[in-house]
Amino acid sequence: MKAFRFAAGVTALLVSACLAPVAAQAADPIVIAHRGASGYLPEHTLAGYELAVRMGADFIEPDLQFTSDGQLVAMHDATLNRTTNVATLFAPRNGGYRVEDFSLAEIKTLTVKPVGTAQTSYPGFTPANAEMRVPTFQEVIDLAKQQSAATGRTVGIYPEAKQADPAMENAIISTLKANGYGTTGDKLFVQSFSDQTIRSIEEKSAALGMDLATVVLGYATTDSSGAAAIRVGTRVYSMQEIASFTDGIGLSLSAAITADYIAQAHAVGLQVHGWTFSQADPTRAAAQFASYLAMGMDGVFANYPDLAVAAVDTFSSAVPEASTWMMMLVGFGGVGFALRRRKPLAAAKLANA
Repeated sequence: MKAFRFAAGVTALLVSACLAPVAAQAADPIVIAHRGASGYLPEHTLAGYELAVRMGADFIEPDLQFTSDGQLVAMHDATLNRTTNVATLFAPRNGGYRVEDFSLAEIKTLTVKPVGTAQTSYPGFTPANAEMRVPTFQEVIDLAKQQSAATGRTVGIYPEAKQADPAMENAIISTLKANGYGTTGDKLFVQSFSDQTIRSIEEKSAALGMDLATVVLGYATTDSSGAAAIRVGTRVYSMQEIASFTDGIGLSLSAAITADYIAQAHAVGLQVHGWTFSQADPTRAAAQFASYLAMGMDGVFANYPDLAVAAVDTFSSAVPEASTWMMMLVGFGGVGFALRRRKPLAAAKLANA
């Protein structure tokens, strides 16, 4: 009976989502591997990024921090102790384990630990680099290029400036320029929770003749007139204001997002990406993806890239006509069932990728 009620709830959610108006999208929604395939392997590792690519993710996302010697490394936290074994190798510095208090050489001695649902390995997958070390930004870019060549499709990168710091802006821009990024149409977004950082990156890169797509991270809200807006830090921007200096908005799923909200963002030329899709259960994940994709969301940050890819594939292959919404609904419902059945086949699929 409990299973029946859950299935009925999922069906109701999907029907509601599928019957809602869908904003037109210029392209299929993109899948952004949140910190790599972080639901399966240790976050921000080359192995995790590679697994995400093998699962079909369009972009890999390195959060960036500075080491004490000014090197950019992929690390979400400003500290090392949550995701690495730093406490077993080093005494605290300045009262803790801040990334910026350790050199790159020291950080390279650390092992990244699995957190949450992640494990130290994934069935049937042997990464090119299985050391589970903290990678540099350059190593992440190198991996994206290597995997692009290996898979025959361009693997995008979606770096985040974790610090509102001119030095970090400069380091990100110079690294991207040195690696050939900066042309319109590059498979690249640079993101930040700092509106000033995004403004500065846009200005600095333009001065160098570069065109970098940027995304401001924040929370969906409304402005004083009741129109769709985004809260970035303590400031609320109208859609027109935010569109004047960035290409997209990355929205927390914790705040209400509607089809009308996304339509208003699209009307001023903004892309809308949502974070973070962290549902591990395939059926629940399919329902969550369905609701946001039906609203017109352009991209999803996902801890489980295979679930996101399956949902996007189903959504993109469905015809958004009233007469075919039920077929689309069945397709989304089948995603969870199919993924449950596909799990034992994951090893074979990855081995042949």
